[in-house]
Amino acid sequence: MRIGLPKEIKDNENRVGMTPGAVKALTRRGHQVLVQTGAGAGSSLSDEEYLSAGAEIVPYAEDAWAAQMVVKVKEPIASEYQYLRPDLILFTYLHLASDKPLTDALLASGTTGIAYETVQTGTGQLPLLTPMSEVAGRMATQVGATYLQKSHGGRGVLMGGVPGVAPANVVILGAGIVGTNAARVAVGLGAQVTVLDISHDRLKYLDDIYRGQLQTRISDEYNIEEVICEADLVIGAVLIPGGRAPWLITRNMLPTMPKGSSLLMWPLIKAGAWKPLTQPPIAIRLMKSMAWCITVLPTCREPFLVPVPLPLTTKQRSIHSILPMKAWKLCVKLRLCNMALIPTVAG
Repeated sequence: MRIGLPKEIKDNENRVGMTPGAVKALTRRGHQVLVQTGAGAGSSLSDEEYLSAGAEIVPYAEDAWAAQMVVKVKEPIASEYQYLRPDLILFTYLHLASDKPLTDALLASGTTGIAYETVQTGTGQLPLLTPMSEVAGRMATQVGATYLQKSHGGRGVLMGGVPGVAPANVVILGAGIVGTNAARVAVGLGAQVTVLDISHDRLKYLDDIYRGQLQTRISDEYNIEEVICEADLVIGAVLIPGGRAPWLITRNMLPTMPKGSSLLMWPLIKAGAWKPLTQPPIAIRLMKSMAWCITVLPTCREPFLVPVPLPLTTKQRSIHSILPMKAWKLCVKLRLCNMALIPTVAG
């Protein structure tokens, strides 16, 4: 099979769909991999490394998109819709719940799109979303700590405090992969952490492993209003697989937050917490608080780190299995994902 690896062109996207290691594993099995020149540059991966792995370097995006399967990181943007066609298998994050133009383009083109974020195992886990969620969760706390600094418009609060001065109060909405990893870093920095979730099992799990180092609350409007009025940093980490998560923080809640507090949400394009913005990475002031809004948090801050776990998981869980025959059919047959969670099948 011919597999294309185009360069990501979405604003501030520095990741690449496959590392040279993943490419080598595919070429060893007789597959042809077409890598657009410079595809890995944003992640410090050179064309020479891909050549050594057995890939063919092609000069233009249309050359990579001409392959039978295209492996990307982010969803196609408007300028890439022209490459969609009926015989194409597109393997990438799609986030269609918040992108009607892309949904319409996929349906009109007849492309079979398999979204990383909706591929599930038999136990309901999301193996292709988990690596990025782990990175983003840990980075969310780091970014939030940066925006608490006075030089960035924050309150001037130190996450761990010092003797005689209270630590930062961190509120995390969601106890999934992102929320759990955000909590891990926040607790490690010495912050006072409160995690809210609708799942009692997830809250019990966190309570058991942290043994009183953080607080847990059931997520409802009353509890959210109560905790954010004292929060220095709020991290939104809510996810509904394949859909748009609810907006949990309303405009009426914002005035109750301390002046200079910060809000950070991931993944902006489909998570909940508050109504999302779709601009490039930008910090804006919402009433008395700073909202750090970004659609590509992992790649903007740590582009070298993020290409590794995603292609490894992609390779292990899906690509090798789906190459020999129609991707979506075998994906369902092997129970790598549910048929209902494949966004588009031949239009």
